[in-house]
Amino acid sequence: MNKELTFRQGLRETLPTIFGYLGIGIAFGMIGRASGLNLWLIFLLSCLVYAGSAQFIMVGLMAVQSPILSIILAVFLVNSRMILMSMTTARYFKNEKMWKNIWLGTLLTDESFALGMNKQNYTDGILSFPWFNAVNLFSYASWAFATLIGAILGSFIPNPSQFGLEFAVIAMFIGLLYLQVINDRTKKLSLQLIVIGLVFLLFYVGLIFIPANLLILLVTLVCCGLGMVVKHVFF
Repeated sequence: MNKELTFRQGLRETLPTIFGYLGIGIAFGMIGRASGLNLWLIFLLSCLVYAGSAQFIMVGLMAVQSPILSIILAVFLVNSRMILMSMTTARYFKNEKMWKNIWLGTLLTDESFALGMNKQNYTDGILSFPWFNAVNLFSYASWAFATLIGAILGSFIPNPSQFGLEFAVIAMFIGLLYLQVINDRTKKLSLQLIVIGLVFLLFYVGLIFIPANLLILLVTLVCCGLGMVVKHVFF
């Protein structure tokens, strides 16, 4: 990464994350086919919903003919973390028009958010619309393409989980977390490691009592507060 915030640079810096989209997207396409959805319905689902993990839940609920309201609420709950991410991202685009903010928020993903937070470490806390738009569009196109390929392959592979493609997105997030830690010069390494440890601990304990989808949002809010307390009290 460097300080350049052009559209082309955004495409170039998104490239390493694309392998994560390809792995999980192909896995989704295969699972969608295994659940009885046709190829074009899977592709349309990815283009219109574009919700990553929530799409896996949608397919599962659709397969058992769950009520439409249950599907909508489940997808909203899983993706509710995007509200926090969009609020965090919006402060970098206060001088942009409203429709640009809405457009960026519509295509925002966990990966593009993490990439943006990494990028601002190199640009003195500045992000541009062309750069972020390139990140979002490249990610969106990669996800849609990957799910289409997965749907095609799903016609020939009855058990997609045997290839472990779902681990690709986990590996990608480990890499993004590492880059965030080593490149963030505004916070001490010890503070970052403490907060990461708190996240792991609370999530591990929370899984005993709270559904995973709700726990993600809850742990995010709690650890944000704890991180601020630790920073002001001990650092």
